[in-house]
Amino acid sequence: MKITYFGHSAFRIDAGSSVVIIDPFLSGNPHFSGEVAEATKGATHILLSHGHADHVGDTVDIALATKAKVIANFELANFIGKQGVEAIEPMGTGGTVKFDDFSVTLTQAFHSSSWIDDQGAVTYLGMPNGLMLHFRDGPTVYHMGDTDIFSDMAIIEELHHPQIGFVPVGDRFTMGGAVAALACRRYFNFDKIVPIHWGTLPPLDQSPDKFREAMEGEADKILVPKFGEPFEV
Repeated sequence: MKITYFGHSAFRIDAGSSVVIIDPFLSGNPHFSGEVAEATKGATHILLSHGHADHVGDTVDIALATKAKVIANFELANFIGKQGVEAIEPMGTGGTVKFDDFSVTLTQAFHSSSWIDDQGAVTYLGMPNGLMLHFRDGPTVYHMGDTDIFSDMAIIEELHHPQIGFVPVGDRFTMGGAVAALACRRYFNFDKIVPIHWGTLPPLDQSPDKFREAMEGEADKILVPKFGEPFEV
């Protein structure tokens, strides 16, 4: 299985015949370089954690170009559908949808989810979520979305035993590095952790250094990949 990190919360996962795009904030993402069409070529599925613009990103354009299915909570999936995307898979927190190469379960996340249009009007887009991906021929991946720590992370570990964690560490809009490290050390037994949601917006911590420091003796689990360069797991 091959994973590419584009910065912020955006990923591409190539697994079997599937190309999974997660939270494709590419246009306007200072960590992303290149062409959106090339980075998302062959996309079969787009997974969204919540409705904020820095996570929905280029979803509609990618879906229209590739015919990828968009998987998200009920309100967000239907919001995307109203913009001309025909292949949507609405879900609810705790639900699971299965595909050929993987399944996705929506977990809870402590954040918000809405869209603000050019006139400032706010559209509520359901609960924010984490994304749990069980791959047929690969490790289980937990994309936490935007969240704070919460004690039910222990249940998520018990149910899913994720091996790879995509963990927000940038503070201000999610948990910061020290709290993210506490979440990882107390509730999970990750093999590898990719710190996300840092360095792309001025209010965020500009590096994952606080997270690395707080992980102490488990810092060897941390993987900070080069943006746009795939790595194997």
